[in-house]
Amino acid sequence: MGKWTRRAFITTGLVAGGGLVVGIAVRPGNQVKGLASKVGEEGGQLIHSYVKIDTDNVVTAIIPHSEMGQGVQTALGQMLAEELDADWDLVRTEEAPAIGEYATYAAGRSYLMAGMDFSNLVIPTVDGLMMRVADTLNLQITGGSMSVRTTGIISMRIAGAATREMLQRAAADSWGVPVNEVITEDSHLIHAASNRREPYAAFANEVAQMTPSQTPTFKDPADYKIVGTHKPRVDIPAKVDGTAQFALDVRLPDMVYASVVRSPVPGGSIVSVDDSAARAIDGVIDVVRIPAASVGSMLGDTLSSESVAVVADSYWTANKAIQEVQVQWSATGNESVSSDGIFAQFDQDISAGTERQTDRVQGETEAIFANAAKVIDADYHVPFLAHTCMEPLNATAIVNADSAEIWVGCQNPLGFRRDIATILDMDPENVTLHNQLMGGGFGRKARPDWAMQTAFLAREVGRPVQLIWSREEDVRQDLYRPAVQSRFRAAFDANDNILAWQNTYTNKNEPIEAPLIPYAVAAQDIGWVSSPVHVPFGAWRSVDHSQHGFFTESFIDEAASAAGKDAFEFRAALLNDSPRHLAVLTKVAEEANWSRPLAEGRGRGISLQESFGSIVAQVVEVTVVNGEVSVDRVVAAIDPGLAVALDGIAAQIESGIIYGLTAALHGEITIENGAVEQGNFNDYEAVRMSEAPVIETHVINSGHAIGGAGEPGTPGIAPALANAVFNATGIRVRQLPLKNFDLNIQAEETGVVA
Repeated sequence: MGKWTRRAFITTGLVAGGGLVVGIAVRPGNQVKGLASKVGEEGGQLIHSYVKIDTDNVVTAIIPHSEMGQGVQTALGQMLAEELDADWDLVRTEEAPAIGEYATYAAGRSYLMAGMDFSNLVIPTVDGLMMRVADTLNLQITGGSMSVRTTGIISMRIAGAATREMLQRAAADSWGVPVNEVITEDSHLIHAASNRREPYAAFANEVAQMTPSQTPTFKDPADYKIVGTHKPRVDIPAKVDGTAQFALDVRLPDMVYASVVRSPVPGGSIVSVDDSAARAIDGVIDVVRIPAASVGSMLGDTLSSESVAVVADSYWTANKAIQEVQVQWSATGNESVSSDGIFAQFDQDISAGTERQTDRVQGETEAIFANAAKVIDADYHVPFLAHTCMEPLNATAIVNADSAEIWVGCQNPLGFRRDIATILDMDPENVTLHNQLMGGGFGRKARPDWAMQTAFLAREVGRPVQLIWSREEDVRQDLYRPAVQSRFRAAFDANDNILAWQNTYTNKNEPIEAPLIPYAVAAQDIGWVSSPVHVPFGAWRSVDHSQHGFFTESFIDEAASAAGKDAFEFRAALLNDSPRHLAVLTKVAEEANWSRPLAEGRGRGISLQESFGSIVAQVVEVTVVNGEVSVDRVVAAIDPGLAVALDGIAAQIESGIIYGLTAALHGEITIENGAVEQGNFNDYEAVRMSEAPVIETHVINSGHAIGGAGEPGTPGIAPALANAVFNATGIRVRQLPLKNFDLNIQAEETGVVA
């Protein structure tokens, strides 16, 4: 129990450097020490702090999540400021440091204990347990659209409300009045009867001696003034005026630059290196072999391959020289693997059905299929996809004999710190990680391979090193969204009512519910078979929802067509027991004017997808001329439960749509001779401004639990687009990307029509 008590943390406050710092408690007994110096104030260490109130009455919300363009620090700041009754003009945000006290325990609690209610008595113990787990696993994760719906709900609101209650008690004691007569407003405490009004900062010393409640009373949502309203993003001004610092902006005295290359076939090791031509280039400092390292990360071993780096006086010199290094890589046994071979393997494994695992089984599916009036079937495929963040992977490190510092933009600072320490054979406490703004993350920047390479190089050359991956290395050494095949059957009665739904796909990943459908089909058999490949995979925006959204919402459209029914009406009839889904579907149909006729050559498609706690419906309008598809308009409706930041929700839906549209129209990583064929935006295209459609977003605040926003906009765009193409041309697209189809071919000649 002694160790457990030391590892737990407590809600408390500390006055340091003239400011008030307030933390979130999970277990009474510990005292806050010294964290103030790590969150921007002078003084000792404070354990797990989320709020500062400075002497000038500025509230700083300390956010344990990364900012990668999604606006999370603004939204979480709003949630804290709302419960604190803070003046938004006096609110600032600050990213938490990469230390164990800022492990994102709220995400762990929400994920592992979803749907469980706890009494106020046991909440401190539950949170203490989850903090221990998150700290042990080095989780400071930003991803899974979880920040607002976990840290926001469990941590930020509590921090704001608990601080407000302490301020009220401090003012009541000072003024000698009942605490229930003290109200808070715009960062001030007010006692109307005695005409007293003081800023929060006036009671910093008193509040610092109190223990905050872990179960404070929250405001009624009807009284919200900050949450649910438009507040300008706190990160935007610096990005506009150029003062925002990304990892690529870091400059250190005596810094050198590096470029790196790994085996084109994943898993290859170095047999020999001829670096003579590279070393002859003016400005080259060294050529370094970076060993493989087993990091034991719960997110996966991502430095399993050796690599070679050139260190030089400029990045361009390093990148030029790395192309002159002649490396012989070992054979892996996968040198004959191709994309065609991978999909042939998928097809064979689905057909064999060996050791098929199930996600959902209900009703007598086989009996229904055997006696059905009509059965339709279809196979869908999606390729591997890269992340291609606009800011290439990069980091800067300096390594001393017993300590290291690294500047990087990443989605798991604690995990990165631990893995960097591993490759340096150093205690994680001796590694300082400075997390920077990111030019995109999308799941790629949750894995530490390039940061580990940077730290190793800095130690080897004895100088600060900035490693920048070339775009070619970024595309060819990614951790890819998996390629998947999905096979469907649907059974109908004589009246064209759908009776059974069967689906088998390859390789189960996260989240587990992604293949499930919201529709009331009485008999369902949904499952998967294992079909391993050598291509490394990682989280990609909306993870498995991005594949299964395309599969299920395309095939339900095929079912509607087979039944001779309107795509919207067919779905709606199957949602009578799911009023929340039906409301979102109806909203998007109304806003898109679904029943309005379109001219010849134009088409309209619809989709519905629940992911990350939010429900999104989309309608896409396209024009097809001479076989070319133009995406004209996208209408989206989202029910996130409660929109904390309205503009943030809209921006995330728009961003998710563009990201998913890029994949649907162009995205394709192909494998030949075991290696990735693509290398840059010339052969791995992205949607450009000239291709971008008009996007309209409509938000439904249903009052349900808060859902995510960063990823739910992505899964529905591909099926809605494919369904619109079918509506316009009669061609059923079952494989992505769309660029591979000649839409001039007559439907019956394509081999991919229903």
